[in-house]
Amino acid sequence: MPIARLTDAEVSALLEDLPGWTLREDGLAIECGFEFDDFSQAFSFMTRIALYAEKADHHPEWFNVYNRVGITLTTHDAGGISQRDADMAHAIEAML
Repeated sequence: MPIARLTDAEVSALLEDLPGWTLREDGLAIECGFEFDDFSQAFSFMTRIALYAEKADHHPEWFNVYNRVGITLTTHDAGGISQRDADMAHAIEAML
């Protein structure tokens, strides 16, 4: 069963509900940056996300530099943003 891509209106509503998250320039992903006190806190945050992502079978694109973590969410099978990305973003916010 194909994964449905969210409509522009659904993406707008999602972003209203997720302060700090933005639409990537091409409109096919949402992004957010996080800053922590140190590397240990940043890596702990990434570990919590990794455990959730593995269970959800939906993995973020991300980078880490010392105390900063950047996350991009998109669903390649949907060709853009799907409910899976919305669920992941909400789960990430709950981990803060």
